[in-house]
Amino acid sequence: MSSSVSTIEKALLRGRWPAQMQDVSGPVADLAKAVVEGRFRDALTSPSSRELFHVQSGNLDSPFNQAFDLNPRVSAGPADAELLRLTLAIACLHAFVQLNWTGPDLDVQPLEVISVESAAVTEESINRKAISELAQGGEPAYHLTKVAAFLRLAQIVLALPYDHCQSASWWRLRVAFVHQQVLDEPVPQPSGLMMGLEPLKASLSAEPDLTGRLILEEGLLEHQLSQDRSAADLFVQAAKTTGLEYELTGALGKRTKFQQSDLSQLVLLAESHLSDDDTTICSSDITEERDAKKPEPNIPETIALNDDTLLEQTEFTSSSPSAPNSRLNHINPSSQPPLHPLDQCILLAMCLNVKNTSPSHGLTNEQMTPYISRVISHPRNWSVHTMALLLRSRLESSRTRTVERSTLQLQALIDQMPTADSTLQERLLYFHSILLPSKWELERELALRFLSLGVVRSALEIFEKLEMWEEVVKCWVTLERPEKGISIVRDLLEGRKAEAEEIVSRGKIASVNRREIHDNAREAKLWCILGDLEPNNAVEHYERAWKISKGSSARAMRALGGYYFSRAKFTDAITCLKRAVAINPLISRSWFILGCAAMRVEDWEEAKNAFARCVAIDEDDAESWNNLASMYLRIGTTSGKKASDDEADGTHESSAGETVKSIAFSNKLLAFRALKQGLKFSYDNWRMWSNYMVVAMDVGELAESCRALGRVVEETSDKVGADSVDIEVLERLVAAVTRAPTNPEDKGTEGGEASAALDPNEGRGLLGSVSRLFERILLPRVSSPRIFRAYARLLTWEGRWEEAIKAYLDGYRTGVAGTMQSGETNLERWREALGEVEDIVDVLKNFGPRVEESKWQLHGRSIVRSFMGRTRDFEDEPEWGRLLEIREELSQKEEDK
Repeated sequence: MSSSVSTIEKALLRGRWPAQMQDVSGPVADLAKAVVEGRFRDALTSPSSRELFHVQSGNLDSPFNQAFDLNPRVSAGPADAELLRLTLAIACLHAFVQLNWTGPDLDVQPLEVISVESAAVTEESINRKAISELAQGGEPAYHLTKVAAFLRLAQIVLALPYDHCQSASWWRLRVAFVHQQVLDEPVPQPSGLMMGLEPLKASLSAEPDLTGRLILEEGLLEHQLSQDRSAADLFVQAAKTTGLEYELTGALGKRTKFQQSDLSQLVLLAESHLSDDDTTICSSDITEERDAKKPEPNIPETIALNDDTLLEQTEFTSSSPSAPNSRLNHINPSSQPPLHPLDQCILLAMCLNVKNTSPSHGLTNEQMTPYISRVISHPRNWSVHTMALLLRSRLESSRTRTVERSTLQLQALIDQMPTADSTLQERLLYFHSILLPSKWELERELALRFLSLGVVRSALEIFEKLEMWEEVVKCWVTLERPEKGISIVRDLLEGRKAEAEEIVSRGKIASVNRREIHDNAREAKLWCILGDLEPNNAVEHYERAWKISKGSSARAMRALGGYYFSRAKFTDAITCLKRAVAINPLISRSWFILGCAAMRVEDWEEAKNAFARCVAIDEDDAESWNNLASMYLRIGTTSGKKASDDEADGTHESSAGETVKSIAFSNKLLAFRALKQGLKFSYDNWRMWSNYMVVAMDVGELAESCRALGRVVEETSDKVGADSVDIEVLERLVAAVTRAPTNPEDKGTEGGEASAALDPNEGRGLLGSVSRLFERILLPRVSSPRIFRAYARLLTWEGRWEEAIKAYLDGYRTGVAGTMQSGETNLERWREALGEVEDIVDVLKNFGPRVEESKWQLHGRSIVRSFMGRTRDFEDEPEWGRLLEIREELSQKEEDK
């Protein structure tokens, strides 16, 4: 393969024809220039295109990839032949994008491009065939996609080998990116797709704008596949590559109209370092001068907030950020320089995961607002500004004061798509660098917004127009008319509704074989929807969907597996779910239910693998982390019982200490790590903390066990009091501190001293954690004799004698002896209390003399006398004499003093 990327290839990638190539001419160059400028009709109806897309057999009965001879006859050589193929593939892709994403309307149709002699081939039949072939991994393509043949042609041409055009691998990524958005659910991509980009990165290393754009587009595809962590890392890497400097900080300003004092407001300071060869972009001074002379550039309509309290945007009163050592403190927050459009795309990509609440996965919802505001403040490109307004609309949809603007803005973005308020070249310039939804997805989002606001009828109208029947059914269920939803699905399947002409009944005008080719994926989906609506016939409907799809409908097996699981048919559920994940392994819920079913049949290895796949897909799935830890603890052991119902369905976290055989230390360590990871995403789950506490103790991570015990008490002490404390764990923690020498020098060697001082799991290294556990968490919340005695032992080890005595006395007061009342008749309980009295007196004898000015004898005698007064009913017992002896001894000691 060629080690360099040609100038024409770079122009196609950037979407802009360079000035130095204006005089370059030739068959391939002219074609490429037409594609860059958005003249797709000229490119796709050219003689080269008609020759490339000529149907060999005269009709389209065979699949698209067998219908054409895709080797253009170019006399200049194989390099030009490849570049011609690549250029036409790009023209097909962008023509498809123009009609289904960016607008305006397309002026060329597939039959004007594809040379076919048969009169039976129509635009509708070509589109149906292409939509059918676009189905992948058991997921159907959206059936109302327009000119789908162009996307299919782009796929086929780019699948050919390219030895001279190195950028072909990048265009494969772009085609995959668009294709994913056409499918119902994301499907995995071949590993070679990403690996093939590495040589290209090396070739483009001297051009940061192209390298940064490539890394950004990799991240967007990862985001589509729900790999948010890796996507966030790629977005940051793209920013470093382009030289974008950005910093989220604070600056004094006002957010509301009636705000009197300036408060610190979040602001994103950002500065681009990419060279900008777009002549429409200029410095702020020139821009101001230009604004005075000419009207606003063609950008999407921005709906005003018009709120009686909130300002349109934050008014910053400070000319510098709050942070004194800010790298960007030379930027005025209220007058920042415009950013390069590619850098704007990077900032918007960081805000894609709007529902994110975990900082480890990127930006949280609150942090996204200044990022989007930074982009909206300087419109540079039609598509980029559209994306920024869309993201702001999503952020504002959950806030009372902004939800109206959010909905109106979304409607305005939909209305602008067919207009010609900007050139096609501008709309496509950064299309691949943002995750702009398709036209039907934008309308679906608007319908869902109506649904969230309770405007069900308006949402229903949109869904019916889009023929999104699953959402239509949900609307009727919301309106408490599920029978209407069932009727719609049956009408579709039986050919009594409009879409049946597009899906099922078109078999009337074609052969049976042709009907099967086109209809299986969509018809299978309809049978699955019907199965969801009719539980009594669900198995029949799901199996029929599986049969119609010829074993390719992952949804049918997911639904059937869930049906069997809910009815405790775990073996059948495992069989179905294995088929589902084999077809589409990106659905986390399928793996989770598979793992739960495997737990029920005690197939620990299978369950472990399933939960491992869950957390690989969705890292913040705390339930899966917890169940994965449980599986590590069960592998190689025999449980005394089968997994409980609650445990297997994920509603109750499994106990870490239920197994009866010994567990390998390596498995315990893996369980510890799994729980530690899961707790990052379920910080308030006391059951997980309890499991973590036990496992941490087993693997010697006593400091973590101490922290876990504290969290369990914080979460449960209000409900269960002292029972929230695992006394055995607490006493082991205290023992781990007190078994070490009080003085580290007593450890022996110098190395021993250092390790004792630094080891956080014993001695003085653990002392701080255990002391804080007692003083800040346990003692302010709960009280029990064993807790006080454990604390007293810790204080004794430290030599804090007075505090130790106090802790022992608190333990005595909350124990049997301290709470025993007059009239007690239980002899065993009295004997237990007598033992506690003897213990506390021994403590006073041993520690009292070590405390200056301590009246321990008087205190001890008072305890004995009070106990004897409350329990005189037992003075005939032989043990009563021990109380008399203790009292006499204390009296004698007081006299001797």
